[in-house]
Amino acid sequence: MDLNSDVGESFGRWELGDDPAVLAAVTSANVACGFHAGDPLTLRRTCTAAAEHGVRVGAQVGYRDLAGFGRRYIAYERAELTADVLYQLGALDGIARASGTRVTYVKPHGALYNTAVHDEEQAAAVVDAVAAYDARLPVLGLPGSALLAAAERAGLGTVREAFADRGYTPAGTLVPRSQEGALLTDPAEVADRVLRLVTEGTVVAVDGSVVAIEAESVCVHGDSPGAVAMVRAVRARLEGSGVALRAFS
Repeated sequence: MDLNSDVGESFGRWELGDDPAVLAAVTSANVACGFHAGDPLTLRRTCTAAAEHGVRVGAQVGYRDLAGFGRRYIAYERAELTADVLYQLGALDGIARASGTRVTYVKPHGALYNTAVHDEEQAAAVVDAVAAYDARLPVLGLPGSALLAAAERAGLGTVREAFADRGYTPAGTLVPRSQEGALLTDPAEVADRVLRLVTEGTVVAVDGSVVAIEAESVCVHGDSPGAVAMVRAVRARLEGSGVALRAFS
């Protein structure tokens, strides 16, 4: 199983998360690309640290929305969104290569991630950018999403993702952050949940129903309360149960 987290999301003097501690525990890092978060110096430091820890770097592309942290929906023309994703991919890959590593996969962030679950046009725009930049890069996304379907049609690799610290609806989608039950914060609870996901392929939804989830990667958000404690607890629980952790890319 791959364990990933969102990092590189600080901006200037505004710091978010404890990236060094998170990078010491994960196998893949979804690094911000400057549109929703992350300034160039932060991104270079993050990529350098990832390289030092042997952690794979993924481009976490998002809406051009620094003020809203990329969590506000933006209506895009397909060509414009493709160009924005290309811009982010090229920028982060350049920084990564100068830091001793490279971008090895792509994952949308925030509102773009959620929109690409059901919006075929925006999903296709992301896929267009990845295919144009480097068709060898796999796309990380929600199982059953329009994004992964579009990536498969384009011949790209796809990786199904589950979330350790987010609530699920009975339909297998994420509970919106504005609703109760959207975030989980207890490290022990999160670790138990991930172990069940990995060994049984199920999670308990917010209404108590059991939802089947197939995933090759599990995400712990780097900006969640107690993210470091959670990612360490998840890693310890999985490894203690004989589950090997390794990057998918």
